[in-house]
Amino acid sequence: MFELAIFWEWAQFAVRWLHVVTAIAWIGSSFYFIALDLGLIARPGMPAGVTGEEWQVHGGGFYNIQKYMVAPERMPEHLVWFKWESYMTWVSGFLMLVLVYYGGADLFLVNRSVLDVSAPVAILISLASLSIGWLFYHYLCKSPLGKHTVGLMLLLYVLLILMAWGYTHVFTGRAAFLHMGAFTATIMTANVFFVIIPNQKIVVADLKAGRTPDPKLGKEAKQRSTHNNYLTLPVIFFMLSNHYPLAFATTFNWVIAALVFLMGVTIRHYFNTMHARKGQPNWTWLLTAIIFILMMWLSTSPKLFKAEDPNMAVAPAFEKFAEDPHFASVKQVVSTRCSMCHAAEPVWEGIHRPPFNVRFETDAEIAARAGQIYLQAGRSHAMPPGNVTSMTDEERQKLVAWYQSSVSGKKAE
Repeated sequence: MFELAIFWEWAQFAVRWLHVVTAIAWIGSSFYFIALDLGLIARPGMPAGVTGEEWQVHGGGFYNIQKYMVAPERMPEHLVWFKWESYMTWVSGFLMLVLVYYGGADLFLVNRSVLDVSAPVAILISLASLSIGWLFYHYLCKSPLGKHTVGLMLLLYVLLILMAWGYTHVFTGRAAFLHMGAFTATIMTANVFFVIIPNQKIVVADLKAGRTPDPKLGKEAKQRSTHNNYLTLPVIFFMLSNHYPLAFATTFNWVIAALVFLMGVTIRHYFNTMHARKGQPNWTWLLTAIIFILMMWLSTSPKLFKAEDPNMAVAPAFEKFAEDPHFASVKQVVSTRCSMCHAAEPVWEGIHRPPFNVRFETDAEIAARAGQIYLQAGRSHAMPPGNVTSMTDEERQKLVAWYQSSVSGKKAE
């Protein structure tokens, strides 16, 4: 049974790798087409229906790309669809959500000091928020307000701020930021699946049937594509944030999340303006830097990390680790080799806050991290880094024996 932890770790690694690969493909094609679309130039003598073209050079060859705003008169025999990159990015991301946050809900998803709910209830809240959020966004775009670009964007930003505030009052800080990324990515992929691709399929069907395609289909798809363009960078930030507790585990984490979306807008505005040959608005970089500095300042709140109650009860899911006969010796190893860094106030020189907000000062904290201790300090030598505290092989074996004994219910040799 204990080997399941190793399999689970490798499964997470494999899915995370798949997620990164598919995300690179999706983001790369998305950024390319946005840049291409903004750089198109209308020239004399272009075919009927072509609104612009661009010459590009890459890989030793030249490319002449033309865009039909609605559609060409006849459908070409071979048509390349850009959709699977988006779908597989979402699917692999959802698998990561299941493996890490649903599979480890008691540790990574639920924070009972924030909202005392069971793991199944927290998972249902997570699933409901992703689906309901998309529906609210979708019908907002379909409403009369959807015709007003600026007003729609402002209202959508308010929606994102409310979601950030809500998530930080339901889940752990880490899970809240991850869900902000998942919430936004769900909107982006749903835009592709429910709007952009279906609209394009209708246009193709109309062309094959000899009908004139409706121009509003292209306009609607273009609007959703523009939203995706501005949401991409915040999603990447939220996906990386789980490595940086100063972002997700601070008092004003929901404000930081709100500011992340503003940085996404300022950065994309610079590149979109440049690709459209409308100059280089360098002021956007100064504004981005100011926003980032503001985020840094917000993370220095005096309530940065709330110390755990030393008498706090061990969560039911982790009681077996605290009640195991090996626990006393393991607690001694962890206190000797790990707690100088993994404490509310680390004593190791140069370490000012517990790495990844992981602390080992109470029985509850040690028991809750049993799987990570087993994998990172027992099965591997990842911790302590560089073995700076000189953990011995005998001590590592104690960690292994403790975990094996706890999950098997039998005392390991």
